[in-house]
Amino acid sequence: MGFIAFLKTQFIVHLLIGFVFVVSGLIINFIQLCTLVLWPINKQFYRRVNCRLAYSLWSQLVMLLEWWSGTECTLFSDETTVNTFGKEHVIIILNHNFEIDFLCGWTMTERFGVLGSSKVLAKRELLYVPLIGWTWYFLEIVFCKRKWEEDRDTVIEGLKRLADYPEYMWFLLYCEGTRFTETKHRISMEVAESKGLPKLKYHLLPRTKGFTTAVQCLRGTVSAVYDVTLNFRGNKNPSLLGILYGKKYEADMCVRRFPLEDIPQDEKEAANWLHKLYQEKDALQEMYNQEGIFPGQQFKPPRRPWTLLNFLFWATVLLSPLFTFGFGVFASGSPLLILAFLGLVGAASFGVRRLIGVTEIEKGSSYGNQEFKKKE
Repeated sequence: MGFIAFLKTQFIVHLLIGFVFVVSGLIINFIQLCTLVLWPINKQFYRRVNCRLAYSLWSQLVMLLEWWSGTECTLFSDETTVNTFGKEHVIIILNHNFEIDFLCGWTMTERFGVLGSSKVLAKRELLYVPLIGWTWYFLEIVFCKRKWEEDRDTVIEGLKRLADYPEYMWFLLYCEGTRFTETKHRISMEVAESKGLPKLKYHLLPRTKGFTTAVQCLRGTVSAVYDVTLNFRGNKNPSLLGILYGKKYEADMCVRRFPLEDIPQDEKEAANWLHKLYQEKDALQEMYNQEGIFPGQQFKPPRRPWTLLNFLFWATVLLSPLFTFGFGVFASGSPLLILAFLGLVGAASFGVRRLIGVTEIEKGSSYGNQEFKKKE
C-alpha cells in the first residue's frame, strides 16, 4: 500500500475532510441566508448566486468521487444525445438502487456544467437535514411528504415556480419513490399484480403522479426526458463510506433522450408511457447483468479541475486556523481545554457519520415497506 492509499484509510484524514465540508457548508448556508434580500430586488440574480454557492458545496462530494477515489463514470448513449447535455432544461429519471447513485448523477451534471442548478423532487424530511436540506431550500428544491393528497398543491406550485429558471437545470425524479430493497420489491410486485401491471425484476413499480405532474407543469420549459440506468462493474455495491476510504469503482450509465413532445399530454397515457419505460429499463438491467455492458456508444467525459480547486480553497481557508488552534490548546497544557477540544472532535466525528448515514440503504426510509391499497 502506497502512502497516499494509506492516508485515504486514516480516520483523522476523514475527519478533516468532514470538517472542511461541514464548516464550509455552514458558511455557505449563512451566505445563502443573506442572499434572501436579493429575491425581491432581482430574483434571477439571486438564483445565479445560489447556483454557484450550491456548486461550492456539492462539488466537494464530487471531488471525493472523481479525485479521491478515482471512480470512473462511462456513458452509454449516442453522440446526438450527448451533444445536448448542459444545453437544455431536462427531467432525469434514474434508478434508485445504490447509496451513491445521486453522486454519480452529480458527477455528470458537474462535467456538463449544471451541478449548481440541478434540482430534485425530494422527501420533506431532508429539508431539516443541515447542509443538505438547507442548501436545497435556497435552491428552490421541491419537497414533498409523499402523500399525494397533501403534496399536490405544493408540488405544482414549486414546479411552476421553476418555469423561468435562468440557468439550464436537470430535474431529477426517482419515480420508484424510495431506494430498492428486496422487501420493498416484493411488496411493490404484489401491488403490480393487484393492478394488472407487468412485474419488474430490478425496479420497484414507478409512482406516476410526480412524473405526470412534472411533465405537465414544466412543459414549455423542459425540452426532454433523459432516462438513466446505472450499474457498477463487477457487481459492486458502492457506498459513500467506501468512497471516503478511497475505493475505486467503475460506474456505467445508459442514457436515452426522449423529446418532451413524444410524451403524451393526457395523464393516464403519460402514466402508461412511464410504466413502459420501466419495463425497458428492466430489460436494460437484464442485458447488463448478462453481457456486462449497455447498448450504445461509450463516452467518458473528462473530469474538470474545478471540484479539486474548490476543495483545496476551502481546506486552505479552514484547516490553517484549526491546526493553529489545536496546537495552541495542547501547548497550553490545560487538561480542561484539551478535554474540551477532544470533545469537540468527537462531536464533529459523530456529526459527519450521521451525514454519511443519510445515504445508507439500511438506514433509508421505511416508505414502500407497506402495501398501499389505494391506487395512485
